Amino acid sequence: MPRPSRTHDAVDQLLDAIIDGTLTAGEQLPPEGQLATEFGVSRLTLREAVRLLQAQGVIVQVPGSRHRIAPVSEWTGMDAVVRHARSAGQRRRSSLELLEVRVMIETGAAQLAAERRTAEHLDALESSLQRMVAHHEADEVDAFVAADLEFHETILHAAENRILIAAMLPLTSMLAETRGETSAVGEIRQHAIAQHGKLLEAIRAGVPVAARDAMWTHMMQTRDDLIALVLD
Repeated sequence: MPRPSRTHDAVDQLLDAIIDGTLTAGEQLPPEGQLATEFGVSRLTLREAVRLLQAQGVIVQVPGSRHRIAPVSEWTGMDAVVRHARSAGQRRRSSLELLEVRVMIETGAAQLAAERRTAEHLDALESSLQRMVAHHEADEVDAFVAADLEFHETILHAAENRILIAAMLPLTSMLAETRGETSAVGEIRQHAIAQHGKLLEAIRAGVPVAARDAMWTHMMQTRDDLIALVLD
């Protein structure tokens, strides 16, 4: 069995080749031996990488023939779709699409969190917000982003829904990247701190509708800032 790190490296190389057009959607995958040589991996590792991409719908097995590379519209794996979105020269579209997904998921998460949060969740939210303020004042963007992500992660956990958490996990890397873009702007950090404060108070008050609305307002502020100060 190939080492997981080697297999994941092969998956990355294969997926990158598909995304950048070196390997073309709709065409057959090159022979296994050729790809293994090009990527500097064993055939066993290459075979396992292909299997993992089959599970995401990126590669389709064709009986009696070489595998076929599926068009992006047929991909089913969130990791692959997100990676394509961020790497295919569609930065504006992918950023706004991600925000739309966040609106749908995180407003509901905030509503549940207001009903189910514990004292520990509230303490964690307060701590994250305090660190956001401190890192903003120190102009420590990476640390600010980490505290921001922790704040939202705490809300997801406070919602007490395992499927909700699993649904958001594949978006984590993409969220970190987009947060880094927006949080580099001081004005956007100030807006985020204000909106997080209102969100915390709504969850602390235990009013589900207020928490949902506070998250929606936060997402709309983020969207406006993204369009006005980052994407344009």
